[in-house]
Amino acid sequence: MDVSVFSPAKLNLFLAVTGRRADGFHDLVSVVAPLSFGDELVAKARERRTEDGEQFHLTCDDPAVPVDGSNLVLKAAQAFVAATGWPGGADFSLTKRIPLGAGLGGGSSNAVAALRALNQLSGGALAGAKLVEIAAALGSDCPLFLYDAPVVMRGRGERIATLPAAAGARLRGRRVLLFKPSFGISTPWAYDRMAAEAPAHYRPAAEAEAALAAWLGGNAPGEELLANNMEGVAFAKFIALPLLLTKLTRDFGVAVRLSGSGSACFALLRDDSATAPLIAAIRAAWGPRCFVQEARLV
Repeated sequence: MDVSVFSPAKLNLFLAVTGRRADGFHDLVSVVAPLSFGDELVAKARERRTEDGEQFHLTCDDPAVPVDGSNLVLKAAQAFVAATGWPGGADFSLTKRIPLGAGLGGGSSNAVAALRALNQLSGGALAGAKLVEIAAALGSDCPLFLYDAPVVMRGRGERIATLPAAAGARLRGRRVLLFKPSFGISTPWAYDRMAAEAPAHYRPAAEAEAALAAWLGGNAPGEELLANNMEGVAFAKFIALPLLLTKLTRDFGVAVRLSGSGSACFALLRDDSATAPLIAAIRAAWGPRCFVQEARLV
């Protein structure tokens, strides 16, 4: 039996990192939306290999992606077995489209795709609440990928709330243009820089919650929600990011932001917006081989 699971990228439309916790993680308030663009994970059920005891195996079409035990797909598979005792095995094949080091949640999304695939192969061994619990233990960004809709994340990412229907309707289906330079940004590095320069880059929690509540309770478009206080540390080191984002806003009037810790950025587009001039400007600034992809918010 083969199971194929779509593994979407995500965008942090609103991200407020409010401070560092005693456990070393950071508290945040974020509105996150999955995208129509992403990876594909195929899981093929098989008997556990008796000769070497190997229960799971992973291949990927991108040689830059590790396929050993450090990959979140295999970590998720082991967590699934620990929670269920499932005796079966699976060969995973990952088709990678989400760029690495982008702030688009590719690794976390792949982990949740693995959990979903194994849950199907096992005949539904885990209920929804238990899946959320396991996902949260794998990584702060993982639980959001179980909701298939825009959500608000709080805490270190484990506290999830769906958006009110009217607010979600202002986001779902919106066109976005993703673009990433040739370099990535390490998420641990970005958080460490914020902590080292505290409190300069943190946003007070009360201020962030007030701004979010105002948008959720009003009727402003998605453009007025956009915020990301991780941009401070990223822009200070990688000047190519703010230079291009400023130019795109000035020349095209689009709302642009960094997603998460970066280095991927995005522009919210109107349905009638032409993308060719934007893409030309991006490639002129960052080179013809930089990553550019149109998608929609789910």
